[in-house]
Amino acid sequence: MDRTKILRRVLAQEAVEADVELVAVNTDEEARRLRFPDSPTIRVDGEDLFPVPDRTGYALGCRMYATPEGLRGASTAEMIRAALA
Repeated sequence: MDRTKILRRVLAQEAVEADVELVAVNTDEEARRLRFPDSPTIRVDGEDLFPVPDRTGYALGCRMYATPEGLRGASTAEMIRAALA
């Protein structure tokens, strides 16, 4: 399922009204400026729902999440729900 749909579904199930903004990060320069820790990243009020340690450098890349099923390229709905709580 599309990551945005998962986020919107969790927000609806939790009765949370929020604007969801997709931000395209297309260059390493943008990644550095935004302190972007790879894709996909979900931020609420500018804070990463799944914080990563500070890095010395930021660049485009794929993010991995430790899910109950092992490493995956996206967080699960349950992980998002827990992080929002």
